[in-house]
Amino acid sequence: MDSSPSPGVASEPDHSAAALLDEARAMLPWMVDIRRDLHRHPELGLEEHRTSARVCALLDELGIAHRAGLAGTGVVGLIPGREDRAAVALRADLDALPLQDAKQTPYRSEVAGKMHACGHDVHTTILLGAARLLAARREELAGPVKLIFQPAEETVGGAKLLIEEGVLEEPPVAAIFGLHVDPELEVGTFGLRYGQRNASSDDLKLTVHGRSAHAAYPAGGVDAIVVAAQVVSAVQSVVSRNVDARESAVITFGTVNGGTQANIVASRVELVGTVRCLDPRIREIVLRRVRQTAEGVAAGLGARAEVEIRPSYEALVNDDAMVDVVRRSAAALVGEQGVVVIDRPNMGVEDFAFYLAKVPGAFFSLGVRNEAEGIVHPIHHELFDVDESSLALGAAIQALNALGV
Repeated sequence: MDSSPSPGVASEPDHSAAALLDEARAMLPWMVDIRRDLHRHPELGLEEHRTSARVCALLDELGIAHRAGLAGTGVVGLIPGREDRAAVALRADLDALPLQDAKQTPYRSEVAGKMHACGHDVHTTILLGAARLLAARREELAGPVKLIFQPAEETVGGAKLLIEEGVLEEPPVAAIFGLHVDPELEVGTFGLRYGQRNASSDDLKLTVHGRSAHAAYPAGGVDAIVVAAQVVSAVQSVVSRNVDARESAVITFGTVNGGTQANIVASRVELVGTVRCLDPRIREIVLRRVRQTAEGVAAGLGARAEVEIRPSYEALVNDDAMVDVVRRSAAALVGEQGVVVIDRPNMGVEDFAFYLAKVPGAFFSLGVRNEAEGIVHPIHHELFDVDESSLALGAAIQALNALGV
């Protein structure tokens, strides 16, 4: 951080927060139109060309300078402040998921097999809303605010790509804030987590190499399917027998592919999965033991296991001072009763972690649940939706976060 005011002290009094929220609610129809347009036209990671163009057009309307084409489809806007100093960054993700939208709403996805089932259309709309609020308050900004519209959060970790292209430089970023919709939290509430919020992840690919034979004479070969079954079972014991029961780790295989025909002993099976850990020390133990176990079990059964481990996302660790900024903003908007402090991290991953490895910041949750309206489904679900009144709260809190640093 530079010599700017303490990040733990919000510079705006509560009455300003109330006025800002009133303004956000007044522009809710504008945000709903944007969100529904994005929801009808979802695009997968690094394919967000229409979405990116829409963001650029809206930033033009708001008179906000921006650069497009970062990592292919990323957009970065900049609202200048009174002083030439490091920026506060606000981030939203752009990409959708390869999922068929099963909702019966006027704004359901019009693209077969693609859907905004993780709320990134909401995140993008909220950042545009915050941009509109902040653009009208340029004179109140001590320093610049950088608006990061990031591609590919769901796939290759677009945050890392943008960092490599210098998104945290020119001007340098002193603090960064991001949010995520949470259908487990009621609309009108915010979820905060101090310290570690999310796990790390590693991509796991195990290939079992056996030897084919006629199915009637399996002794003449090495059945890769039988070996793979033993490997899967044994690898699950890595967590139960190598990780302290008070620690957390998860190994999940999501796909199994092998064999060619019912009457042929399979010579090859491929297992693809993920490893999630909270503690770096546990992560090292689990990955080492996965490799040793898979290779050892396969060798003991006359086969060979080829183990590929690719680091994916790092653990997301919030800066406590930045969480305090969010907490003050949230309390100013909804009162302390609307602030939920999350007591433990989760095993999900989020590429916002790459930003937090470089600069202080906070990633937090926006409640979008409304049981009376049937808005209860989890993210990555074919019926996922949000209470759109949350758009105003999201825009207001991100604007307050930028004003409060």
